[in-house]
Amino acid sequence: MSDCLFCKIVRGEIPAKIVYQDDDVLAFNDIRPAAPVHFLLIPKRHIESLLTTTEQDQALLGKMLALAPSIAREQGLGEGFKTAINTGLAGGQEVFHLHLHVLGTPQG
Repeated sequence: MSDCLFCKIVRGEIPAKIVYQDDDVLAFNDIRPAAPVHFLLIPKRHIESLLTTTEQDQALLGKMLALAPSIAREQGLGEGFKTAINTGLAGGQEVFHLHLHVLGTPQG
């Protein structure tokens, strides 16, 4: 989607503080953090929301969840963190590109 905010970040058209990326996903700091550490983990391929995923997205969704703890540890959240996926307008989703929030406060 050419006008999607997160697609523009993936393409490098909008700057972001990237904390991780590979061929499939990108993680960057939230511009309105709700905790001392708050990053978003997104697929590079445009997926509107969790409501629009299919069985073909299982590996990507699994990868995102499996990556969250290692990125969180790198960001100082080795003792624990919170995850959230706002889904659809009724679920509080503001940017319609699937994204996993990872947030917390470093311990120690």
